[in-house]
Amino acid sequence: MADLLRIHCFMHVPFEGPEIIADWIREKSHSLEYTRFYEDNPLPDASEIDMLVIMGGPMNVFDFHIHPWMQDEIEWVADFIRTRKPVLGICLGAQIIAASLRVDVYPGKEKEIGWHNLQFLPSLGDYRIWKDLPGTRKVLLWHGDTFPIPEGATRIASSQAFPNQGFIYNKHVFALQFHLEVTPQSVKDLVDHCRDDLVPGPCIQTEDEILGESSFYKVNQDLMFQLLNYLSGLIA
Repeated sequence: MADLLRIHCFMHVPFEGPEIIADWIREKSHSLEYTRFYEDNPLPDASEIDMLVIMGGPMNVFDFHIHPWMQDEIEWVADFIRTRKPVLGICLGAQIIAASLRVDVYPGKEKEIGWHNLQFLPSLGDYRIWKDLPGTRKVLLWHGDTFPIPEGATRIASSQAFPNQGFIYNKHVFALQFHLEVTPQSVKDLVDHCRDDLVPGPCIQTEDEILGESSFYKVNQDLMFQLLNYLSGLIA
C-alpha cells in the first residue's frame, strides 16, 4: 500500500458527508479532496485519485432533468471503475455504482428508513475484510430505490424489505445501501433535511426512534474502519 493516499469524495448534498470516513483519513494522514455537485464543482482528473468515495443524497439516480450532472457522474464512475482503483459507494453512491455497471436502479415496494437489521451473507467471508462479523447487524438505512446485482458482482447483504443491500465488484468496488459512516450529529442533520420522508410505513421509523438509537455507532464505525483498511490495502 502507498504510504499516503489521495482520496476523493463525491458529495451530492451538504448534509451527507463522509463523517467517520474523514476521521479514518485524518488518522492515516491521507489527503481528502471533494467534488461537491451541489456547488457545480467540475469532475476531477482520475489520474490524481487513488481511492474514490461516493456519498448519498435524496435524489434519484436518473433525475437527469433535475440534476444534469448526474449522467456525467455515472459515466465518470464507470471509467474510474475500469482503472481498478478502490471505490466505495454509500446509499445513492451505491446506486450510482450500479448504474455505472449498467443495471437498472428503480423504486422498491416501500421505503426503508431507520435502524434495521441487516443480514450479512456468507459470501462476504470470502473477502476476509471483517473479523468477528456477526450474521446480523443493526444499521441505519434511508432509501427507497434498489437494483439487481450486476453481472460479475457478489451480493453481500440483505434486509427483510430489500434483498440487495450491497455488493462487491471485482474485489475493489463496494456498493453499500446502508450507512456505517454516520455519527449522531449527521443522523440529526439527515432527519432535519429529510423529515418529509418520515411518514407511517412498515419499514419507516419515527424521528424519535431514529434519534434515540445510540448503541450501534461505535460497532459500525469499527466495521467501516476495517473496510477502509481493506480498500487502502489494495493500492500498490
